[in-house]
Amino acid sequence: MHQTYTYRKFPYAPPPELKESGARRHPLVIVGCGPVGLAAAIDARQHGIPVLLLDDDDTVSVGSRGLCYAKRTLDVLDRLGCGDPVVAKGVGWDVGRTFFRNDEVFNFNLRPQPGFKRPGMVNLQQYYLEDYMVQRALDAGVQIRWKHKVVAVQPHDDHAGLQVETPDGSYAVEADWLIVCDGARSPIRTMLGLDIDGKIFQDRFLIADVVMKADFPAERWFWFDPPFHPNQSVLLHREADDVYRIDFQLGWDVDPEEEKKPEKVIPRIKAMLGDDREFTLEWVSVYTFQCRRMNDFRHGRCLFAGDAAHQVSPFGARGANSGVQDADNLVWKLKLVMDGRAPLHLLDTYTAERGFAADENILNSTRSTDFITPKGAVSKTFRNAVLELSRELPFARKLVNSGRLSVPSFLTASPLNTPDCERFEGDMVPGAPMDDAPVERDGAPAWLIDQTGGRFQALLFCDDPSELDDAMQWQLLGLAEAAIPVEPLVVARRAGKCSLKCVVDSEGLAFKRYDARPGTLYLLRPDQHVAARWREPEVSRIVAAVARATANFDQE
Repeated sequence: MHQTYTYRKFPYAPPPELKESGARRHPLVIVGCGPVGLAAAIDARQHGIPVLLLDDDDTVSVGSRGLCYAKRTLDVLDRLGCGDPVVAKGVGWDVGRTFFRNDEVFNFNLRPQPGFKRPGMVNLQQYYLEDYMVQRALDAGVQIRWKHKVVAVQPHDDHAGLQVETPDGSYAVEADWLIVCDGARSPIRTMLGLDIDGKIFQDRFLIADVVMKADFPAERWFWFDPPFHPNQSVLLHREADDVYRIDFQLGWDVDPEEEKKPEKVIPRIKAMLGDDREFTLEWVSVYTFQCRRMNDFRHGRCLFAGDAAHQVSPFGARGANSGVQDADNLVWKLKLVMDGRAPLHLLDTYTAERGFAADENILNSTRSTDFITPKGAVSKTFRNAVLELSRELPFARKLVNSGRLSVPSFLTASPLNTPDCERFEGDMVPGAPMDDAPVERDGAPAWLIDQTGGRFQALLFCDDPSELDDAMQWQLLGLAEAAIPVEPLVVARRAGKCSLKCVVDSEGLAFKRYDARPGTLYLLRPDQHVAARWREPEVSRIVAAVARATANFDQE
């Protein structure tokens, strides 16, 4: 098979513990060097937490795997310092098209409005993403140990004990906190005897990464019952390096190992592309749909994230995207608990919020799977009728489901939100992930989302920052020195001198998207979700909302 990416081996090093009698204690140990574990490790270092990251392999993942990275994930990667190489190398796209047999019956645009930094999706093979994230993690000071396999975990009230196996022998290590990101089969979850509940769908899909020269647009194409693969479905994505990802539905009664052989794969691809199209295979795999999750993502000092905590079918790009957002939700809470600035039960909201997101993903993924792979004659007749009608009738297009694509969850039921006490319009409700907008900072073009994240912030909207009340400015500056700091950020319609950090809403989109008028203030969490908002803010209200957003309910 052809190979476009050169896999490098990361160096194994014997740990110092092999020469020591006792177990070293670490504030935070993360297991699993995939995108989720790396995101958690980088975020933790940006919060000043020392990190030991363990992985039982010594290279990045093989094959494209988690291919599509949604805008919200790209925003998180930007904050972690590795978004630019992902977007530069990857293939950005917004438009998806769905075909029934030969005809297009439906299309969508993930970013129908302009004025966002990142595209709706970027396609990039997972090995590139991991490569960029490993380098960023090392630059951030993460201690990564390759070929270090966790073989036992012993939970305690104030730490977790780990037994780790290496090529040179085994050693013990203790973790004040353990974040488990060891994948869908999660050996650590099994070691702890923890259940994962849900459904395994009786269908299989073949993934083929194909290298070829083609002028296909940067779009997602999905076929139901195409003539080149009748009675099944096919998905096509463009990737970096002239690689195309093709997913073929196989059905349940096939031999996965037999279907991965080139003599079985190549005829399928030729039927799709034609005999004249030259191509080479880069990677082939067969997968089964699963929609499952743990009931609780926190078990004492052990916190589960990504596929270790929840799994969905690949259609919709919800796996890696959801996992990166798990880390985004978890690490700032863990930092506050570790520093004694928030109670332990703040971590219970990690399950409450990301469990809700997992349920939302599983629901959408299950619906997509049921539509894509109907299991009975009645279901298939209904599905095909919807596809036929969608050619002409808008109501039917809303029923077409080739994989509802990943979107961030609106955590509107979170106990950390402060409910509105004034009237607002639009989507930026408490619990919403913040919207982006083009702005100017110090006269240069910038993006609102790049001015936020990693800390609590108060977005104060005004016409002219030079006209802001001096008392309010000093009170907001005082919040930046509080036990849980809140950084003020002024979003103004025009430039003016001010003692606070200020950006100019150069196109008026920030005011529009936040339904803002002069005096409106939004409180943002470190993970860029809205915690509260007011038309007439008072410092006492902000202090109470911060207390609520950190589960310090007795301080509200």
